[in-house]
This record gives sequence, C-alpha cells and structure tokens, in this order.
Amino acid sequence: MTSAACCRETLRPAVAMLLAGILSGILSGILGVASAGAARGEERADAAMAERIQTLIPALEAYVENGMQAFDVPGLAIGIVANDRLVYGKGFGVRAKGGAAVDPGTVFQIASVAKGFLAATLAIMVDRGKLNWDDRVIDRDAEFALKDPWVTREFRVFDLLAQRSGLPEYANDALGRLGLLEEAGMIHSLRYVEPVSSFRSAFAYTNITHLVAGRIVAKAAGASDWDAVLRRELLEPLGMRSASTTAAAIEAAADHAQGHRWTPGNTIAVPFTPIFPYAIGGAGNINADLNDIARWMRLQLGAGEFEGRRIVSAENLAYTHTPKVAMSERLSYALGWMIQQTPNGRIVLHNGGSTSFGAYVGMAADRNVGVIVLTNAQNVGFPDALGEWTLDRLMGNPQVDHVAEKLKAATEGFEKAVKLFAKPAQARPFPDPAPLAGTFANAGIGKATVTMVDGALVLSFAATGARLKLEPWDGDIFTATLMPEGRFAAVAANNGPQPAGFAQFQMDHTGALNVLQLSFDNGQLYALRRE
Repeated sequence: MTSAACCRETLRPAVAMLLAGILSGILSGILGVASAGAARGEERADAAMAERIQTLIPALEAYVENGMQAFDVPGLAIGIVANDRLVYGKGFGVRAKGGAAVDPGTVFQIASVAKGFLAATLAIMVDRGKLNWDDRVIDRDAEFALKDPWVTREFRVFDLLAQRSGLPEYANDALGRLGLLEEAGMIHSLRYVEPVSSFRSAFAYTNITHLVAGRIVAKAAGASDWDAVLRRELLEPLGMRSASTTAAAIEAAADHAQGHRWTPGNTIAVPFTPIFPYAIGGAGNINADLNDIARWMRLQLGAGEFEGRRIVSAENLAYTHTPKVAMSERLSYALGWMIQQTPNGRIVLHNGGSTSFGAYVGMAADRNVGVIVLTNAQNVGFPDALGEWTLDRLMGNPQVDHVAEKLKAATEGFEKAVKLFAKPAQARPFPDPAPLAGTFANAGIGKATVTMVDGALVLSFAATGARLKLEPWDGDIFTATLMPEGRFAAVAANNGPQPAGFAQFQMDHTGALNVLQLSFDNGQLYALRRE
C-alpha cells in the first residue's frame, strides 16, 4: 500500500466521525428549532384561547342569566379550565330560594358525572396490575349474573361501564330510586331482567352495573368500598377537599346548594335523601364544588398528570375516552364518558342529573379547554345547553340556541308524563278492591303485600318497607305512587306528585286475579304472583 493510500485509510474514520457529528448537530438543531417552534405554537394557541375566553365572558354571563330565568334555576356555578388552570369561575343566583349567593366553593351533587371517576379508579387498578380491562366479571365477582348464561360468562370489566349490556335502558333503576331494593338486591335483580337487544350491539344507559364495578375496584384495592378507593386514589391526591359521597356530608357542608325539582312553571325545593343518587355508588354519588371539579378536569386534560404527579397512566385514561358504542351519528359512549363529534373537533363529556341537581363537564382536549356547569335544579337539559353553547363558541362551531331547544324538549317531556297519568274521561268500572289483597312475590323484587289501608290498596315491599299507594285509574289498572312516610318521605318529595307507574291485576291460568303487573317510567314490567 502506498503512503497516500495509507493516509486515506487513516483519514476515513475521522472524516466519518466528523460528518456524523456535523449531521447530528444539524439534526439536533432542526429538532430543537422544531421543538421550540411547536412550543411557541402551543403558547400562541393558549394565548388565543385565553383571549377568546375573555372576549366570550360578557355574552356567556348574559346567556347564563337568561337561561336561569327561563328554567327557573335558583343557583349555578360555571367554570372554564384552560392551560391547566381555572381561568374563569363564577357563581350565579342563590344556594336555595331566598338563601345565600352561590360561589365557586358551593357544593352541588354532580350525579352521573361521577361515572368518569369510577372509570378512572378502574384505570388505576389496571395500571397497578390489580385487574385487566378484559377480565371476566364473574372471575372478579362471583355473585354477578345476567339472565343469559353466555352473556354472564362473557361480560368483561369494561362492559360494566360501556352501556351496551343488552339490558333495557335504566334497567331496574326505579327499584333503587324509589327505595324498593338496597344495593345487593339491585345487583341480584339484574339476573331476572329480559334483554332487549343482543350483547354489545346497542346503546342502553344503565346504572346498576356500576355498583358491580365499584365492588370490583374495592376488592382489587383491598378497600372496604369504592368510596374509600375514590378518596385515597383521586380526591386526596387532587386536593378535592369539598368532595364527599353521602347526603349527610353535603348537608353538613357550610356552603352547599339545596336541590330543586323542576316543573315548567317553577322549581320546587326538595330535601336530600340518602337513597338517590347515593345508593347507586360510583354511578352518581359524588358531591363537589366548582373549584374541585376544575382540579378533576385538569387531570383529564393533563392526560392523567396533575401538578407534576402521575395519578393514572395516559394509556389507561385514554382507554376510558375510547368509544365503545354509538348513541347517534355524532355521539358515542366510552367508559364513564360520552364522545361528541362537532364540526371543529371532538368533545369528551358527561352530564349528570339527580331528581334535584344537574351537572355538565365537557372538554376539547386538543384545544386544552373544558367547561363545567353545576346547578341546583333537576337536569332537564339546562346544564348541557350551557356547556354545549360555551364550547361551540370556544371551538368556532355554528351558533345554536341550545337553551331554547332544551327548554322546548323539557316542557314537552313534562307534559307527556302528565298526560300519561291523566285519568281516562270514561274510565271502566273498578273491581272490588278487597279480594285483590294478598301476598305476592317476584324473583327480582322479592315479596310484597297488598292490603287495604283506609279504604285504599297499599303495596308494601318486604325488602325495604317502602309502600306504594294503588289508586283506581281505569278498570283493573291502578296508578302506583310512593307514600311519603319515614325515610321515603324525602324520596317522594323529590319525585313529586306524579305516580311512579302503573299496577294491574291480571288473571293467571286459573282465571283468578293472581298476577300483579307493575310498570315504571322506563317501560319495564314486573310480574308479581300471588302466593
């Protein structure tokens, strides 16, 4: 080899290293510039959103006040979260009619907004290897059963929150809402419910399956109940000091709102009851103020991280936002969340409604912004309307008067319910009530006794002591109204004067009136047979 060739061979590695270094430097510079550019882009987007929010506030506050007047909502707290902070939070109206003013620290029931918290506790247990999303429910809770054995075997943990069980909408909810069954009884009752669609094929909103999910979370966490897991894994790490899970706790809060039942004419103050929504656990039992729900929203927008601390993995939190079943062309249900497609982006949301409070939480994650609405009146659409209206404007979607649309729908729905129970103009003759008395039973409900009390038929449920007054309506059909007595007095006040459903005495194969058929507002039928 010549000296020149030798020199070239010696230089090649050095040249290669030099070129690699130059290329690496160039690439780092490009990436640095790109990263800095992205950061500046995010900063500009954040600044633009902040400006948009500030510009919107006068119109928003006018819309809030007009909507509160239209729906006769006594009090409301509304907030906007952006750039990892509550940039706007304000109370409107009063905690109760004639009471003190609402502020961002006023505690409200959030009802079904709690479902997102339940989903997050499941995600945390998956993070820790305590369970898997696709674990069979019967392997985690041997008492779980539905009517179809195959569906029972194939039901997975994620199915408990996915709202596609094949059960009828609000399956057996009335039994819990009226206080006819306790938690264990509600869960047990599902095995007797006839499915109305094939498994995982259609959306149907249910609550009782969430009680099962709560039990599974508690067992996986080694806790006494789901409430304990909620407090340890979410409420305390997030600093949600106002949050609680009982009627007693919200009543004890110095700054709490009083609930109101809605009618088209006005809203009516009603007492708290430990039965609903607290008896449905993680499906709706949380109380909290605006400031604390803003912390919860920051966790969601932060992909599971809050103030530098990882609470839940981004992967498993995102799983709770992944659609599982279509609700409509633009709306689907995930796990504890709904996913709405709008002209200018996706919204992750959930509303909440008890018999006397309403809530809405909605987020446009790609814009790092979200809206919270809490009201002390039954949710017949007003919180949702405010949330949708606000996000539409922040996202640049077409402008729609959601309040007007929701008010029209709520009024029509109320009038339809009143008409349903209106006594027929020419009612058929009523049977002699005395022979109708006796003891009846249904596998899902248990035993119930029909007796004559002060000349009227009364149906008493052995499981809880709740009683329904049966009043003649048309022939052998009676209306069934919860009697306002004892611990059920508050439930009856929340439900209002309207009957809870119908009861009909029917013949069996012997020709005797040995079957008592009950039906409630979701159309479910319960056949109780004379013993």
